[in-house]
Order: sequence, then C-alpha cells, then structure tokens
Amino acid sequence: MKLLALAFRYLWSRPLATVLNLVLLTLGLASITFVVLVSAQVQGALQRDLRGIDLVVGAKGSPLQLILAGVFHIDVAPGNIKLADLRALEGRPQVAQVIPLSLGDSFRGFRIVGTTPAYAAHYGVTVAQGRAWTAPMEAVAGAGVARALALKPGDRFVGGHGLGGSGMAHDAAPYAVTGVLSACGCVLDRLILTSMESVWHVHEPPAAPGQPHAEAHDDEDEDREVTLALVRYATPLAAASLPRHVNTQTPMQAAAPAVEVTRLLRLLGVGSEVLQGVAAVLLLTAALSVFIALWSAVRERRADLAMLRMLGASPAKVAGLLLAEALWLALIASALGLALGHALAAVAGAVLQAQQSLPVSGTVWLPQEGWIVAAALATAGVAALIPAIAAYRVDVAQLLQRA
Repeated sequence: MKLLALAFRYLWSRPLATVLNLVLLTLGLASITFVVLVSAQVQGALQRDLRGIDLVVGAKGSPLQLILAGVFHIDVAPGNIKLADLRALEGRPQVAQVIPLSLGDSFRGFRIVGTTPAYAAHYGVTVAQGRAWTAPMEAVAGAGVARALALKPGDRFVGGHGLGGSGMAHDAAPYAVTGVLSACGCVLDRLILTSMESVWHVHEPPAAPGQPHAEAHDDEDEDREVTLALVRYATPLAAASLPRHVNTQTPMQAAAPAVEVTRLLRLLGVGSEVLQGVAAVLLLTAALSVFIALWSAVRERRADLAMLRMLGASPAKVAGLLLAEALWLALIASALGLALGHALAAVAGAVLQAQQSLPVSGTVWLPQEGWIVAAALATAGVAALIPAIAAYRVDVAQLLQRA
C-alpha cells in the first residue's frame, strides 16, 4: 500500500506529462469503447428486427433500400406494388406467410404503417394499454412513440404525407388511438400501426360536394397497392427458387435480408475499422509517451532511488514503483475512457433517436469492455517494462555516487 501511495505521488509530481499521457490514453480507450458499444447495439438491433423474415418483396429498385425501408424503417421505399400481385405470391406453396406493409405517412417524425395484426404478432408484441384496431382510421402506437409523444388510448392525431413530419397534413382523415403496444426493443417501438384500409382511405381523392364518399374497394381490387411485404418461407428450399421467381416472373423485386444486411455491415465495418485504427495509433502514441516519461523519471530520481535502496527497498520494489506509476495511469485512463466512450454513445443514441433510427444507448455495459481495461493495463505495463528493468539493474553504489 505504501508503494502504491508513493507511486501515485510520483505520478503527479510531473502534472503536465501526466495529463498528456492521460489524454492520449483516454482518447484511445474512449474510441475503442464507442466502437464496441455502437457496433454491438447496432448489430443486435439488426438481428432482432430481422428475426423470422426470409424475404422482402417490393417495387424494383435497390435491394438494400428495400430492406432499410421495409424492415428497419430508416429509408424510403422504391415505390408501390399491386396488391393483386402480392396475393398471387401469397398463394404459392413456397410461401408460409406474407405480411403487407403500406408506408408513406408519418406523425411528428414517427412512421404510420398500414398492415395486419400479423405484423405485431411476428415480433411477439401485444397491446399493453387499450385494444388493437378493429376499424379503419384506428391505430396503435409503439411503446417508444407513446412515450415520446405522450399518446394514450382515446387521443386523436392527423398524419402527414412523407416521412419527415413536415409534409401535407391529412386533416380530413384523423386517426384515433385505440391502444399502446408493449415495449419490445424492436422496430415496432418506433412505429404507429393501423390497417391497410386506413392508409388507402387517407389517400383516396375526396368525394365531390354533396356526394357520399366512395365505398371501399375489395382487397382483391387490382387498383389497390401496398408498399412492400415481409415473407416467410414454407421450407428452407424456397430460398433457392422463390427470389428468382419474383425477380424474373413478376413486376416485383425480392431482396434477401441476410445478404443485404451482410453488405450493410461490411460498409459500416469500414468506418469502425478506421476508428479502431485511429484508436490504435493513439494507444501506441500514449505508450511511447509513457515510456519516455518513465525513462526520464529514472534519470531524474537517482537520489530518490538511492535513498529508497538505503532504507532497505529491494531492486524489485524499486522496479515495482515505476510499474505502479504506469498502472495508476492506466486505471485512471480506463475510468475516463470508459466514461467518455459511454457519453459519446449516448450522444450518438440521442441523434439517432431524433431521426427515428436504430436504438443506441450509453447506459449499456458489455462484457467486452473488460478487455478494454486489460488493453490499457497491458499498454502501460509494456511501456514501463524497460524503465523498470533499468531501475532494477542499476547498482546502488553508482546511484549514490551520482546523487
């Protein structure tokens, strides 16, 4: 304990050098912490939202855009598809389930999705307050939407065209909130769900003055359109034939989520690798700075080292003093680096939340963060190793003569 206390005092006897080393180590560790936190949470969110979805079918265009719009709801869809084409696909033996989605409107930045009750059932989400919709122009709010907008059963709201919350409002067709979904940590938390009939009703041309509104068409009407659909295979063998059939024999496009998300993660991985490279450079620079500081300390403290040896300190304890300084530095930098990394993750999460994007939090703690502390201790230990060996090997008589 006396050795640790003395090492702590020695550490702060050179405040400028200590602060510089702390800054370098902290920035490197914070960068690694940020990458680990964000990468783990983004990958977890992607896997959670993709659960049980084998294929996404929509208008022809970019497959990745189709996945981002239909599964994660962080992009706009390429266009609409005919409901009749989707019904024909649903009747094929390779298809176990089709969940249609109609997109295009939002309320204060949160997307309104026309679908069927199977969408919430797919993620195992139930109604926590109120009830599910049973008629057109009724809607249920996801847990995150209800929390952010203070929506509750009985409230009414008007959707707006587009996904930014600033489009033309559909004042003539207000929605009634009938329920709030339970929290799932999935994409449904940030959506407002309603029936497809509601979306069709909102976008139908208004009836002429003095004439009743047109009756709703049957679902099989060829004029009806949806934005896209989530498909679940009946058998694993369907993966070999159904996407090809959709892409070549229908006016629709099929996108495999597993393939497109792998491509997306590869693109995101480039940015994380760059950030990890910057963190590695900072750690190497910090290690060199710590080495120079401790090597200089050995030369500056000749008199102190000689006094310690005269008082009975063994060579091992003198070497341990330098190692203890480095470990103090690593521990302090680890605490600061983890705190800064979590703070940066919280800021990124707030930005993503404002954009209704993937959920990221700074309050999540991961087991991998233990390796970050180990990396800091190893970096400081390696940097202090040569100065510690030098202090261990110097003869006390030489130290007294030079002191």
